[in-house]
Amino acid sequence: MAGPTSPSVWAVVPAAGRGTRFGGDVPKQYLEVAGRSLLEHALHALLSHPRVDGAVVALAADDARWPGWTALEGKPVLRCEGGCERADSVLAGLHALPVPVPADALVLVHDAARPNLDAADLGRLIDAAARSRDGALLAAPVRDTLKRADRAGLSEATVSRDSLWRAMTPQAFRRDALMRALLSARAAGIAVTDEAMAVERTGGRPLLVEGREDNLKVTTPADLGLVGYLLAARSGS
Repeated sequence: MAGPTSPSVWAVVPAAGRGTRFGGDVPKQYLEVAGRSLLEHALHALLSHPRVDGAVVALAADDARWPGWTALEGKPVLRCEGGCERADSVLAGLHALPVPVPADALVLVHDAARPNLDAADLGRLIDAAARSRDGALLAAPVRDTLKRADRAGLSEATVSRDSLWRAMTPQAFRRDALMRALLSARAAGIAVTDEAMAVERTGGRPLLVEGREDNLKVTTPADLGLVGYLLAARSGS
């Protein structure tokens, strides 16, 4: 839990999506790997950290697969109704945080389908976000050579990878600042693809915290197999 000089830290997990790009009848967050659903792995990774106080999960209104958790790792798990877009679900999660959670609390927004979060990365992210005026996010420098394609799918140029990073989650911001940024984007009709984008468009400059490359987001069946291997290796099974 947060100490007397540390900010309160809560997690918001948007999990209202259908996972249509993945395919199949089961929403992606409920696919099982290494004995747990992706969502359960993600929640355990967040809540097992001593600095994280609890989590809010934003679900689809008709979600019949939610197991009904009210606590994990001895910490509260709340649920709320999410929205059609990621930003709508995150806003719903921010509104659903318990009343005692202060406006300057750190909120960690984490993908439900990103189950292999490393505890050391999470700790460094929390420390960085607590120091940064504009929050922080886990990210990885782009190491591959980048190509720009034409409409026929032919490579027409090599793009410099200098200063390019791949954004990951969690992304950590003060509760009130994140809420203002998301509401501003909504009012402008802009569909933000992550929370950092919302903060950036209001003039913020979130700190990039280098995280492990194996903090994978499951988007294809091949990803599911790889994540299963990584989780099994981590648990020693």
